[in-house]
Amino acid sequence: MSASINYSYAERLRLELAEPLFNPLLKKWVGKGELDYEVYLKTPTLLSLQAADGERVAHDELMFQVVHQAQELWLKLASREAVEVVAELDRDALWAASARLERICRVLQAVKQELAILETMTPDTYQVIRRSLGNGSGQESPGYNMLRRVAQGLEGALERLLARRGQTLASVYSSGGPDDLKRLCEQLVDMDEAFQGWLHAHFQLVRRTIGVDRAVKALDGLPTQVLAGRMTLPLFRQLWDVRLELTAGWQREGGVAPGASRVPQGGGCPMAHAARAQVEQP
Repeated sequence: MSASINYSYAERLRLELAEPLFNPLLKKWVGKGELDYEVYLKTPTLLSLQAADGERVAHDELMFQVVHQAQELWLKLASREAVEVVAELDRDALWAASARLERICRVLQAVKQELAILETMTPDTYQVIRRSLGNGSGQESPGYNMLRRVAQGLEGALERLLARRGQTLASVYSSGGPDDLKRLCEQLVDMDEAFQGWLHAHFQLVRRTIGVDRAVKALDGLPTQVLAGRMTLPLFRQLWDVRLELTAGWQREGGVAPGASRVPQGGGCPMAHAARAQVEQP
């Protein structure tokens, strides 16, 4: 008589998840890799790219791998979308480029939010996982490097667009500058800000797992302190430098003193005056 196996509820679930599951609505087995959904998304390969249950050095290693693999996929998407923006700018399809930049920004915001999942890992757990990462570094990320490279392509496309329109960044941002180009430039700033926001989130993650200090070295041998400068390194420096140029030319005169009357006398909001003039026309 064979002895009965006394599995715990958790262990039983663990074993069930390792095998195909029967979907009663479809009346089909899911997980064999035979259904169209599984074939199209290559789920057998996708779900086998993480360390197996019995191979992980810590339970949180699955989370660590999944988040980083997902980041690479999102960054791949962002870089390929950016290539299309270059093509759209070069053919003056500004509406299409604007819509695509919005998508890229949302992707980068998602990438930033995903890092918050890793913040649920405590420092002692990461110290265990870290021993099995070799000399791996975020600088080795294909997604990070692709995005930085494609940003150079975007910067070149913007320069060509400005040249065709006879504009500079200073003229775009001057009073009465072309609204379509200004909007496009602002979306590129949105993209850059989202990118830097992701790097800042990564900086904070490093800070709460291994600490940021000159004496603390990342696995690539560099002090974690250098991350503070890296996270503010922009993709489109010219779009940030034009702010400095505008501020350098700013004058305090011409405003309204706090508490003074704001009844327009040739001043006030230009848009309001334009609207009022249209109403007053006979």
